[in-house]
Amino acid sequence: MAELTVMPMFPLGSVLLRSMLLPLRIFEPRYREMIAACLEGEGRFGVVLIERGSEVGGGDVRSRVATIGDIVQAEPFGDGEWFVVVRGGDRVRVVDWLPDDPYPCARVEPWPDEPSEVDAATIDAVLARFGAIRELMGRLGHEIGPLPTVAGDEPSASIDLVAAAAPIGAFDRQRLLVAPGAARRAELLIGALDDVAVLLRAQADEH
Repeated sequence: MAELTVMPMFPLGSVLLRSMLLPLRIFEPRYREMIAACLEGEGRFGVVLIERGSEVGGGDVRSRVATIGDIVQAEPFGDGEWFVVVRGGDRVRVVDWLPDDPYPCARVEPWPDEPSEVDAATIDAVLARFGAIRELMGRLGHEIGPLPTVAGDEPSASIDLVAAAAPIGAFDRQRLLVAPGAARRAELLIGALDDVAVLLRAQADEH
């Protein structure tokens, strides 16, 4: 049985994926307290999508799948507020939610990818689509930086980097997050990138 861990959780209207950098302005008192506690501890918390409801004030309906966010930058400012940047790590599955006292916490278990193969042709297809989207956005006056160099021999690393950098919505990111493994994630990512490209080409043709 997977080991259960109690983890602070940050419900958001956006999705954190592996390798993705997410900047956050922390202003609610409960999350300010959470960040302070995290910085005194392991420097991490779970980021989970709000499926219905609001980020502010509670009363939301949250996903059962979250991503561990490692704090890579934390700067206090204003009257006790924080500017925080987290990097997405492994995903976890929420087993149950604990009372939001003083901030949201949940018991979570690791949820590693199922074994699957991503061949070179699929990776090339993902990278080609990302390159085309970069070009289209450049024509429209919007810039996306190049992908970082992939370290190591893990084929899915390229998939993760494109998924983190691509201009796709929260719904598509959540579908990628809950995909059982890298092969299915790559398939879904190609579809999401194709949808974005269609919209960008339509906008470019209007200019």
